[in-house]
Amino acid sequence: MVFFAVLAALFAVFAVMRLAGVDGGRLTASLIALTPYWVVCGLVLAVVTLALRHWWIGGIVLVLALVVGGVVVPRAAASAQPPAHGRALRVMSSNMYYGEADPATIVRLVRENQVDVLNLLELTPSAVGALRAAGLSDLLPYQVLRPAARASGTGVLSRYPLTELSLPGPSVFAQPSARLDLGGGSSVEVVAVHPTAPVADAGAWKSEIAGLPHPDPHCPVRVLAGDFNATLDHATLRNLIATGYADAGDATGEGFTATWPSKLLPPPVAIDHVLVDARAAVTSYRVFPVPGSDHRAVVASITLP
Repeated sequence: MVFFAVLAALFAVFAVMRLAGVDGGRLTASLIALTPYWVVCGLVLAVVTLALRHWWIGGIVLVLALVVGGVVVPRAAASAQPPAHGRALRVMSSNMYYGEADPATIVRLVRENQVDVLNLLELTPSAVGALRAAGLSDLLPYQVLRPAARASGTGVLSRYPLTELSLPGPSVFAQPSARLDLGGGSSVEVVAVHPTAPVADAGAWKSEIAGLPHPDPHCPVRVLAGDFNATLDHATLRNLIATGYADAGDATGEGFTATWPSKLLPPPVAIDHVLVDARAAVTSYRVFPVPGSDHRAVVASITLP
């Protein structure tokens, strides 16, 4: 009984942290990312302990698992969208894993999905050359690039003219932003997002996500796309979304679709996101494998107000 009591206590601590919106430090933030898996574990623990007639332990674990599950499960269902009837925009984000992602695949995804703006994370100088050789500049000629060694580089590439902005706060990795001129007086502001991972520095991770721009009704629609190193179970990300964004995966019922890693261990989670100003409507969201990268690319289609 003591063994099950210890397991139940550990699950209870995790459940309370998730429900209270406490991400904590490096270890706990990593565990919070696995919330859907913990819910399943909690249900299994509840069934086993109830079968063994440990009624109090099983009952408490079951209630907590059902409550946390009730918070998580809705992301598998599409939500209502605002009545937007403006221009359509297709946004793609891909983490290139130290620049090693296959450039031909990225170019193919841009072409097949008719992508209008592409955010590239972990963009190295050699990757820029490889992408240009593969024909990416022919599809997305307007570019704001900040290539750098290993994980630090980032870029925004667009079918439409870009004006560079400085919307995010300070960050370890480059997080460029730009305004897309869609013509006819219509524009969109885009940020390529790549905060520090919480396993490296949880404090920096929280401050960098908190430093991302909020939607502004007096400005063009804003879209944040990239590798957030956060799932929808992290309060740090949910607080940003609550300022007036919608997560494209969550909005279309694809909130459980994992984007990292491309292998089975650690357990796959969704840390790449497209956050869309709530004034716009999300019409589709898809995830694609990219050879050479440990992340899957995400593509969202939105309709502007």
